[in-house]
Amino acid sequence: MELQQGYHTYYIYIITNKSKTVFYIGVTNNLRIRLNQHKENITVGNKSFASRYNVKFLLYYEKFTWIQEAIMREKELKGWRRDKKIELIKIINPDLDFLNYLFE
Repeated sequence: MELQQGYHTYYIYIITNKSKTVFYIGVTNNLRIRLNQHKENITVGNKSFASRYNVKFLLYYEKFTWIQEAIMREKELKGWRRDKKIELIKIINPDLDFLNYLFE
């Protein structure tokens, strides 16, 4: 994997719905804006996964400097079973609290 020059911040994140029955994993360079976009997509009735399942609550995130690393991690997590994702989330968020307030 070749890393390009530069210094940025990228995030992988896991969001869920209010009852925590569905997980959505994504990557972004601005988590605050991206969380707001998920919230707005639900409001306007978009046909996206987020709007169908009402996912907008942040449970977990990781920061990266290189987009390539963030994308690789996103793909890795998407391949995990639900129970393994919950174990990961509980490392930083043992009660599965919604963490959106951190990026408001």
